[in-house]
Order: sequence, then C-alpha cells, then structure tokens
Amino acid sequence: MKTQFRTDITVGDICQGFYYNTHEGKGLNGWGGKLVIQPEYQRNYIYANGKDDVAVVDSLLKKYPIGLIYFLKVGEDKYEVLDGQQRITSFGRFVTGQLDVLDTNGMPHKFDPALHGWLLKTPLTIYICEGEGDAPEAEIKAWFKTINIAGKPLNEQELLNATYSGPFVTVAKAVFSNSSNSNRQKWAAYVKGDLKRQAILAEALRWVSKGNVEEYLKDHRYDTEITELQTYFDSVIAWADSVFKERRDEMCGLDWGRLYETYHCRPYNPEQVQKRIDALFADADDGKIKQKANIFEYVLGGESDPKLLKVRIFSPEIARKVYKRQTDEAKVKGISNCPLCAVGHVANTTRLYDFTEMEADHVTAWSRGGDTSEANCQMLCRTHNRAKGNC
Repeated sequence: MKTQFRTDITVGDICQGFYYNTHEGKGLNGWGGKLVIQPEYQRNYIYANGKDDVAVVDSLLKKYPIGLIYFLKVGEDKYEVLDGQQRITSFGRFVTGQLDVLDTNGMPHKFDPALHGWLLKTPLTIYICEGEGDAPEAEIKAWFKTINIAGKPLNEQELLNATYSGPFVTVAKAVFSNSSNSNRQKWAAYVKGDLKRQAILAEALRWVSKGNVEEYLKDHRYDTEITELQTYFDSVIAWADSVFKERRDEMCGLDWGRLYETYHCRPYNPEQVQKRIDALFADADDGKIKQKANIFEYVLGGESDPKLLKVRIFSPEIARKVYKRQTDEAKVKGISNCPLCAVGHVANTTRLYDFTEMEADHVTAWSRGGDTSEANCQMLCRTHNRAKGNC
C-alpha cells in the first residue's frame, strides 16, 4: 500500500463544496468536489449530539490537533474518507453555519468569517492511501479495520459494511439505518441497539442469513436491490405482531428470526396467547418465574418446556412422583418420609406424612441457582419446609 503524507490541505480546502444532508445525517462531499466524505462503507455520522461534534470544533478553535485523517485515492484527483469522516463532518457543519458552539461567555454562536477566518487556514494532517497488488480494495478495506481503534470503535456490522461495500450495503443502509424511516419505532420494539450504529441492519441480516451474515454479504455484495432481506425482515416483524396483541419491553432483543423459523407455521389464537402471557408475567412478578423474556417462547412452544422459565414452583406431577419415591423408600427403612424428620430426635422420626401434609422443596435453593426439576426436588413436611427457607 502506498501512502502520501500531506500537511498542506487546510480546513478551508476540505470545506469547499461541503454539503451536509440534515435529512439523512450525512456529510456527503467536500474539497471542491474531489472528496466523498461518507462513502457507502462508512458508518453513519454519530457525532451529531451537541457534545462530540462541538468538541471537534472546540479543539480546532483552541488550536489543538484533531488527529490523523486518512483519504483513499480512488481515481485521478478523486478521494474517499477512509478515517476521519466524523471530524470532517463536524467542522464542515460549523463552517457552513449548521452547528453552533459556545463562546467564552457560554453563549451559542455560529461561524463568523470575521472572527474565525483564520480557522479556514488551519492545516490538517492527512495520509492519502492507495492500494497495491492484485486486490487493492481488499487491502485498503482490511486496513480500515485497524486504524479505527480510537474514538468510538466500529462495531461488527460497521466493519462488515466496510469489508463488503457496494450497492447492496448502500441500499440496505438507506432502508435500515435511516432515522427517518417510519417503521423505526415498530422495529425498536423487537430489536435492541442504535439504528445509526447499524443495529437494525445487523439483525435483519442475521435473520435472513440464519447467522451467516458475512457469507450473505459476500454473495449479495453487488446486488442493486434488497428484496429478500427486506421481505424476510418485514415477515418476521409482521408475524410477531400478529401473534402477540401487546408489545412488552421484554420482547426487545429476543432472537425473533429463530422464533419465526421455529414457530411461524403453527396456528395461534392471539386472545388466548395474550391471556397466558399476562398470567405468566403475573407469576413472574410474584417471583415464581425467573426468566421473563423466555415467556414468549414458552407460550409459542405450547408450554411444553418449563426449563425456559426457570420456574420456582414444582408441578403437581413432579411433587407426587417424588412423594411416592420418598414414601416407598421410607417404608422399607422404617423412617419418616420427610428427610429432616427422619434424622431428628422427636416422635416424628418414623412418621409417614400424607401428600397433603408435605410441600415440594428445592434441594439446592432456587435463589442460588437450583432448578425446578425432579432431580432437585424433595418433599418436606410443612413445618420443616417453612423453617428451611433458602438455606
């Protein structure tokens, strides 16, 4: 890879022809049309928070360095920002009057050529990079991962967008990373994370690819449409909306792609589903269920897998089975079927309790991670069970 170190390019040079799209939240072009500030593989502009963006401008106004910037040469006198688009977009917004900063008196003010004209002459430290070899683009994009180690680190999807940049990523970001998309609130009920940091896109890709995101991006890199991706994602969300009448906070972040694949062919009555959801959440609020988020899959699966919930209360079937085993063993040994009575020093050491006189107890306490399974169940007389607590 060839690099050229430049210190003759100024803030004013970069701001020539700078255009910031407030609708999409992108700084698009600069340097007199020679520079693409946010190519498709770059993450969205995330400094627009009144803190990070202002800090960049404040650093320049105080004549502090703002760090190395990297450009990728993509043609004759044509460049893309490889690293530094957050900083460039921040000072570009200030110079073009789209970002206010505080003066020494704490008052907001815009760029004033009379006061800040010197800023335009401030030189930047820039490396211009050019790939070599048989796969120059791959070389540059791989290097892109290594230089983004300061500031706000790239997440996995942002790195994948860089590695597999092309028309597919461009169109996908326009749909799933667009803060103006009218579906963003519905999506947020099911998917955790920041839309601008590619959280929705990452989940959509994971669902449609069954977890093989990188292979999917590689196969579809040069596609100009995202019909399969968008249709699948919309189908998952629509299915969840059709089964569950009410959205709950615990739905957010579940693996809805897997749940859709596993259960979407089964018929459900939304009214009955909601009734069971409400009842189980009431049990969870009472401390009888440990895993609230798994309630949805538990109901989808016909309530056949209680391990999902880490239920605190033993089922009558387990209690009766353990009662019979303990009672049979106690009769053979001539001791009480309550293990704690059997080792005591009172008249109850040989007493055989009726089922209704006993209660199911966790051998390893539920509060200490003991599961509600037959293997972790013992029947105790009411007196001992209520005295035992979580010991």
